[in-house]
Amino acid sequence: MPILNRAADLQDEVTEWRRHIHTRPELMFDVENTAAFVAEKLKEFGVDEIVTGIGRTGVVGLIRGRGDSKRAIGLRADMDALPLTEISGKPWASTTPGKMHACGHDGHTAMLLGAAKYLAESRNFTGNVAVIFQPAEEGGGGGRLMVEDGMMERFGIEEVYGMHNMPGLPVGAFAIRKGPIMASTDEFTITVKGRGGHAAQPHGTIDPIAIGAQIVTNLQQIVSRTANPLRSMVVSVTKFNAGFAYNVIPNDATIGGTVRTLTPEDRELAERRIGEIVAGVSAAHGAEGSVAYHRNYPVTFNHARETDYAADSARAIGGDDNVNVEVDPMMGGEDFSYMLNARPGAFIFIGNGDSAGLHNPAYDFNDEAIAHGISYWVKLAEQRLTA
Repeated sequence: MPILNRAADLQDEVTEWRRHIHTRPELMFDVENTAAFVAEKLKEFGVDEIVTGIGRTGVVGLIRGRGDSKRAIGLRADMDALPLTEISGKPWASTTPGKMHACGHDGHTAMLLGAAKYLAESRNFTGNVAVIFQPAEEGGGGGRLMVEDGMMERFGIEEVYGMHNMPGLPVGAFAIRKGPIMASTDEFTITVKGRGGHAAQPHGTIDPIAIGAQIVTNLQQIVSRTANPLRSMVVSVTKFNAGFAYNVIPNDATIGGTVRTLTPEDRELAERRIGEIVAGVSAAHGAEGSVAYHRNYPVTFNHARETDYAADSARAIGGDDNVNVEVDPMMGGEDFSYMLNARPGAFIFIGNGDSAGLHNPAYDFNDEAIAHGISYWVKLAEQRLTA
């Protein structure tokens, strides 16, 4: 079955919305203008209930179907942009230096708005559809705040679904998998306290740079020599700060980085081993070492039954050959994970074609994907909320 006729009819209008949002990017929770635009559109569509300020600046619209069923599913899009300066050269490029939609959240928001308009017109389902527009996916944990605000209970959401574009995947294609599809995203800061002194007299110092270098080397052995090689894990050191002069060994050094895992067990393993390595290497050289470990987004875990539902809806739009149900997990993170921890559901990728990669200043969402995304959302809602 191809894209829905009404979705194709909406293509140009939704493209205008997408480009409007793209020119006006907003960061984290500061998405007031985008949220107001979303709320106004939902009002125009005749959405039955519109609630703003969930998760600080999130918006939820409730569309009631036929009959008196109280069943509800949630469909989620993210609204925030990234702190990058756009170089795409498109006529609808960001008008705000240092801010751009480099991850396609403008497209996600526009596609869900298009689906909301369609569903509000057709009402071809029994129960309720909650369209969820979330702030602060890019590091702020807006999904967690929306859950903590009682969103699931307030709207009676029983299942929740998310979608993200994927550069390199052809337009009209979808990719999904059961179980972990995106990684947890933890951060660590290591402090090594030594004893500074003259660089020409290193024997009178405890050099935190040399000790820190050994710690960095040993951290790489968590993946290569401690973790199960059949399970994915990333430990990346991304910051090393120490010193201020060529002839001075400093008192301390600071090391920072990220840990990505796909299972709770590996998350525990990585945190424990980082602490052990820092303590052991530091003690061996007479220094003091400490770790501040921050657990950020959890693993994005697709529930088996709901993944099947999502894949079936994607097949109804793209056909069997355009739906990969065994896509490799990505080691990037997603705060839709908090919603999947609260309710069963699934997260799917939709093709963005041959575009620049995500978080790249040359990236732009591919508007040719819009009708496919609208069709997927509508088909999913109608199939999950049949009489």
